[in-house]
Amino acid sequence: MAHLTARQGYGSLIERLNRFPQGAPPSRVLFEILALLFSEKEAELVARLPVRPFTTARAAKVWGVGLVEAERTLQALAGKALLVDLEMKGRTYYVLPPPMAGFFEFALMRVRGDIDQKLLSELYEQYISVEEDFIKALFVGGKTQFGRVLVQESVLTSSEALHVLDYERASAIIESATDIGIGLCYCRHKRHHQGKACSAELDICMTFNNAAASLIRHNVVRRVDRSECLELLHRAFEQNLAQFGENVQQGVSFICNCCGCCCEAMLAARRFGIMRPIHTSGFIAHVEESCTGCGRCLPTCPVGIMTLHTEEEQGRGAKKALIEDDLCLGCGVCARNCPRKSIVMHRRGEKIITPVNGTHRTVLMAIERGKLQHLLFDNRVLWSHRALAAVFGVILNLSPVKRALAGEQIGSRYLGAICEKYGI
Repeated sequence: MAHLTARQGYGSLIERLNRFPQGAPPSRVLFEILALLFSEKEAELVARLPVRPFTTARAAKVWGVGLVEAERTLQALAGKALLVDLEMKGRTYYVLPPPMAGFFEFALMRVRGDIDQKLLSELYEQYISVEEDFIKALFVGGKTQFGRVLVQESVLTSSEALHVLDYERASAIIESATDIGIGLCYCRHKRHHQGKACSAELDICMTFNNAAASLIRHNVVRRVDRSECLELLHRAFEQNLAQFGENVQQGVSFICNCCGCCCEAMLAARRFGIMRPIHTSGFIAHVEESCTGCGRCLPTCPVGIMTLHTEEEQGRGAKKALIEDDLCLGCGVCARNCPRKSIVMHRRGEKIITPVNGTHRTVLMAIERGKLQHLLFDNRVLWSHRALAAVFGVILNLSPVKRALAGEQIGSRYLGAICEKYGI
């Protein structure tokens, strides 16, 4: 392995990252980012790891080393938040998270001296905000996205609140979490190093369940109880921060509390809103006739889609708030700030589909982005029957169009036979 150049090692890592649905388009800046986060040796080793969660034994076999050496390397990588170690059914599994939401954020979720966080922030800004290839691939590369907006429950009427499902409530996600960790907001921390951060809460990024347990173990985030997390959620409401969480029903791993000036998800929605870069909540804001056009709601919208208008020519007469319905995220921040309660949240006409779990979302994203073959037939891992059954179970419950796309990508007689057997 010593004969590999740095560029070859990082190039292999980039190829590995792009096997997953949430990839990272190659560029000179990406090489510089990876060189800050990974040593040359680490990049080469991680490039050889499986796409799906794996054990120490699997890593040892892939690397051609003993179990003790493999475990030591894996723990060192987890300590740098480049891998996530998951405790499942009494066994430890490791997984390489995608760049985002993943190890890009983890590098700025705490203050650390082993990397130049100011330089890293500048590189992130160039790669994510200026070059655009990464942000487009992340947020507009398919219909299914990795994140979704959660409606602020306090703005719902009692009748609407009765029909809100638990996975649509930030409070219910917090209440049901097995582990909760709080870290620095990656987006505002990055902006802080650039001298552009707003005054919103910084220590407020929420992680949950297995992901939180790993990040807590390695001191990336601090453990909190449910009551403290709920208090932070309340403070986020008071600071007009929108809630952006993982796009799954079960086992949500994060909720970001987003401002419109720093948060990359909100900025993506501003730039590519018509392309639906993030999933909306199941609600949409509606302006009632009682609106007086005071304008207090306008600056609170995290994606800036509200204006004041008048029906009379030349802008004369009474004004009223106007919302671009096609771009509304359904967060409810505007409704919370209306002094006359003239903005109300209504259920959307179309049903918002939220993937059941991480496997469901990953398969959908892989199909839409033409990467399902990497997920199923990664030559770095021998899939178990259980793992294959989980993925095929998701495929068999997809719409006919997406099943057809899956079949085309895999080119597998096995999948075709399954579909034929069940008359699908």
